[in-house]
Amino acid sequence: MKNKRKILITGASVAGPTLAFWLARQGMEVTVVERAPEFRDGGQTIDVRGAGKVVAQRMGLESAIRAKSTHEDGIRFVDEHDRTRAEIGIGAFEGNGPVAELEILRGELAKLLIEHGRQQVNYRFGDSIAALEELPDGVEVRFEHGGEERFDLVIAAEGVGSHTRKLVFGDEVRRRSFDLYTAYFTIARAPGDERQMRWFNAPGGLSVCLRPDNLGTTRALLSFQEPPSAYEKLSLAEQKTLLKQKFAGLSWETPRILAALDATPDLYLDQISQVKMARWSKGRIALVGDAAYCASPISGMGTSLSLCGAYILAGELGRHADHVQAFAAYEAIMRPYVDQAQSVPTFAPRLASPHSRAGIAFGHAMLRMSNVPIVKSILARFLTPKADAQALPDYAHMA
Repeated sequence: MKNKRKILITGASVAGPTLAFWLARQGMEVTVVERAPEFRDGGQTIDVRGAGKVVAQRMGLESAIRAKSTHEDGIRFVDEHDRTRAEIGIGAFEGNGPVAELEILRGELAKLLIEHGRQQVNYRFGDSIAALEELPDGVEVRFEHGGEERFDLVIAAEGVGSHTRKLVFGDEVRRRSFDLYTAYFTIARAPGDERQMRWFNAPGGLSVCLRPDNLGTTRALLSFQEPPSAYEKLSLAEQKTLLKQKFAGLSWETPRILAALDATPDLYLDQISQVKMARWSKGRIALVGDAAYCASPISGMGTSLSLCGAYILAGELGRHADHVQAFAAYEAIMRPYVDQAQSVPTFAPRLASPHSRAGIAFGHAMLRMSNVPIVKSILARFLTPKADAQALPDYAHMA
């Protein structure tokens, strides 16, 4: 028997479209509302691995993801003259290292997920929730661009700064900061750009990276270590000025990257942190993905958590007629997985980007010894994602 719940999902990145696909597959009436006025392609490179890859396989999307992958071959750690100081291949650490088999741009993955379920899901771009009120038999939602509508359930699948989460849960969220800021943006591809990610460390905990994509451009990353300073709230022009100041005087490809800042269309700067919540649901409203349990990009688990969380939430909503029981079961299954994924040491950024030349040299030396068993086991603790072995339930009603 089909489940006729009427469900609103906010956010059309990874978790939202995945959840929408699995809910619609069970006969539910699903609407996805996205604040952006149109589909946002591109974005930073993310990986599909472990249990997240299993979800993609069950959706029938593995081949499509592979066809859209960036084909990144590994990481080359370089000095100011672009000389290789250490290297990690895609097959290192049994294929479960910092570069996965399936690397894809976030926007490319989101587009695949949206198109995969678009015939069964109603997508509304350029709108968002202005207010909501929970009633005994549903949730009354008022939208930013006017109009009200009642839904049986509302699921927030937004980012770390989720607006809907703020409306419902107030200040219940706790952000665990890594005292790290990272900027992502797209620049023109140059002849020296290659299939490997190139990583340059500079004293002071600065790092500059270039990553290949499948669109004929190159993805640039600039990272600096500093306690939360609200830089993410600055205007776009102020953020560009800030980055030029922070990375002024650095060599390697840095001048080229900074020169491209003015024209880049997609700069995204944010503090790297985790989202920790004591609960992921309240009445008829629930959270999934980064809005509920962002593990941070340095965990390597963000995409897997979004894919798995959406799959499990959809499965439990189909299994239970009572949404309270469904939300409780979803949390019971996902909480251990999230706890493992979030077990990233706070000092991880200092290991990845040491503050002194001696520290940088030592890090490169350790990486060069990655084939030595005892060194490999030490490096694996920091370079291998923590929770790729989640066993996913088999939901017969979604098969």
